[in-house]
Amino acid sequence: MKVALLGLLQSGKSTILSSLSGKAIPPIGSVAIEEATVAVIDERLDWLTQYYKPKKTVHATIDCLDLPGFSFTDEHGRAAARRLINQIRTVELLVLVVRAFENSAIPPYKNSVNPARDLEELKTELLLADLELVTTRIERLEKQINKPTKTQSHDKAELALQKKLQEAIESEKPISSVIDNDIELELIKSLGFLTLRPMVVALNIGENQLDEEFDFAGVVDDSVPVIKICAELEYELSKLDSDSRTEFMADFGLKQSAASQFTNSCYSALGLISFLTVGSDEVRAWPIKRDTVALDAAGKVHTDIKRGFIKAETISYEDLKELGDEKAVKAAGKVRLEGKGYIVQDGDIIDYRFNV
Repeated sequence: MKVALLGLLQSGKSTILSSLSGKAIPPIGSVAIEEATVAVIDERLDWLTQYYKPKKTVHATIDCLDLPGFSFTDEHGRAAARRLINQIRTVELLVLVVRAFENSAIPPYKNSVNPARDLEELKTELLLADLELVTTRIERLEKQINKPTKTQSHDKAELALQKKLQEAIESEKPISSVIDNDIELELIKSLGFLTLRPMVVALNIGENQLDEEFDFAGVVDDSVPVIKICAELEYELSKLDSDSRTEFMADFGLKQSAASQFTNSCYSALGLISFLTVGSDEVRAWPIKRDTVALDAAGKVHTDIKRGFIKAETISYEDLKELGDEKAVKAAGKVRLEGKGYIVQDGDIIDYRFNV
């Protein structure tokens, strides 16, 4: 899965990504899109690794794009931001990073710290970027629909939909709010509309704001995950060994690492779960969309397994952990043989039976 981190100047998104991935913070003034990989924190893999002692353990990962900070205070900055935004239309998720911390050594955007204002500005610019794409598409379709082509019927249907999208954006509504069915989604899916993407809000706070509550009512929908991350603190914690990090987190009252918050929120926003495969060679988490059937999940592991699918021998991670070992799970009748149409559940440990 691929996500993009967007933020205004001095929002701290590069520091957040560095603390999550271990990659160095890009130099000040960099205009390149940086890439980093973040491992999905999954405590189940830790327990399974201790039990199976595999040669390797493979976490699910999130590929992150870190865009240079935006400035919409003048036309030059707006044009530069628009060029960058148009390069991320293939990502699956947007993470909007907004600043809440005060630091006199780091000048805030527009000379004041105002996370709600900054979030609103980011959302508006995403809408404007999509409006530009919609307008261009409408102009093209209006020229095409009068030509007797094989796609004329399709073009007319898309034109009507694009006009509905234009109306929504001009009313400051994201495209996702007006797509009514899969047929409409299929018509525009390839265009990469940004406001069709799910999003997460990452609020970069100061050490003195760990317990502070922030209200974004009216700015983002309640369904949008909002996480608080102290980038400066997390960056320092990322440099420590595991034991020291645990100790310092306890001192600050942090119950969950930034990496765990980040990856869990991305999973939630994208509607993902993980099923697991285990053995002496490898313990691995496989990310899939919620409600994926066993046959399609098999294809994640290998196309041959999907092609030759017979059954999915399945046990629940919770059952295995509670009962202690596979023998006890079998004795308790907790091993299931599932067919192609079985809907895979989060934490299912699956051993595929197949023949090719």
